[in-house]
Amino acid sequence: MSSRLPVLKPSDVIRKLRKAGFMFDRHAKGSHEIWYNPDTRKRTIVPNHSGKNIPKGTLRAIIQQDGFTIEEFNSL
Repeated sequence: MSSRLPVLKPSDVIRKLRKAGFMFDRHAKGSHEIWYNPDTRKRTIVPNHSGKNIPKGTLRAIIQQDGFTIEEFNSL
């Protein structure tokens, strides 16, 4: 497994979050979405700007908020 932070589109991040048990909760301001995991009771915000990749710092924050390591997130 690679510990490098991947370059992902919002749809890729959402797919990984769904695999980890997250469900869409609601829309936030603008094109941001709030995802919730009922098992861990954690929430995360995903910017869903079509045609744009998620910035690496934002992706790192999403991964840390959800309690994953980069390796765990990459393996989803």
